[in-house]
Amino acid sequence: MAIIIKTPEQIEKMRTAGRLTMEVLEMIQPHIKKGVTTNELNQICHDYIVNVQKAIPAPLDYHGFPKSICTSLNHVICHGIPSDKKLKDGDIINVDITVIKDGFHGDSSKMFFVGKRSVLAERLVKNAQECLYLGIRMVKPGVHLGDIGHAIAQHAHAERFSIVEEYCGHGIGEGFHEDPQVLHYGKKGTGPVLEEGMTFTIEPMVNAGKRHSRVLKDDWTVVTKDKSLSAQWEHTLLVTADGVEVLTLRPDENI
Repeated sequence: MAIIIKTPEQIEKMRTAGRLTMEVLEMIQPHIKKGVTTNELNQICHDYIVNVQKAIPAPLDYHGFPKSICTSLNHVICHGIPSDKKLKDGDIINVDITVIKDGFHGDSSKMFFVGKRSVLAERLVKNAQECLYLGIRMVKPGVHLGDIGHAIAQHAHAERFSIVEEYCGHGIGEGFHEDPQVLHYGKKGTGPVLEEGMTFTIEPMVNAGKRHSRVLKDDWTVVTKDKSLSAQWEHTLLVTADGVEVLTLRPDENI
C-alpha cells in the first residue's frame, strides 16, 4: 500500500472528522470520575457520535472490536475494551476516539487522572504528552519519520521511561490505518520522507517500567508485562507546505 497524498477536498473532510473527534474528547471529560464504569463512558461517547454528530464510531466492529471507544487503564498500553469496572481514586486512563464522517477518519486520544494522582503517574503522563508535542513540532516536508521516532524515544529515555515498540502511529484518511507506519523510535535519516498532503497519527506509548507488552486473552487488550503504568497521547496531523496542521487540536492546547 502506497502513502496516499490527500486532495484539498479530502483534507477538508479530514478537518471535519478531526474536529468531531476532538469534540468527543472535550465532551467526555466531565464524566471521567471515581465510580463511573468504562462501559458508561463508552455509551455516552457512542450516543454523542451517532445521535449528535451523525457520525460513525470507527472502533465498533473494526476487526471484531466490540465497543465504540478504547479505554486503557493504568497498566493497559492500548486497545482496552470498556467494561463494568468502575474507575477508582488514583487511576489514570487513556480514552481513544476515532470518528468517521463522510467516509474520512479522525483519531485522537488523551490521558485523564481520576481523583488524586501519584508523582510517578504525573511525571509519566506529562512525559508522554511532551513526546507527542515534540514529534508534532518536527513535522514538515522533507523530514524523515525516523528523525521523529528517534527524538520521541530520546525524550522518554531521558526520564528513564520506555517506548512501546510493537504499536505505532499510522497513516489515516478513508482508511482507519493506512501507510506509513509511524514508529516512536528509530534512526535519524531513515524511514519515509514527509510530503505536503500526507495525513497520519503520532501516538507514543510510554511505560514507567520496561517496554515489553503482552496481549490478553480477549485478543485486544495490550498490557505492560511488568504491570508498570503506561500513558499515551495521540493526534491526527496534516503535513502542510511549511509545517503541520493538527487536525484534532483541542481548544486548551498550545503546541
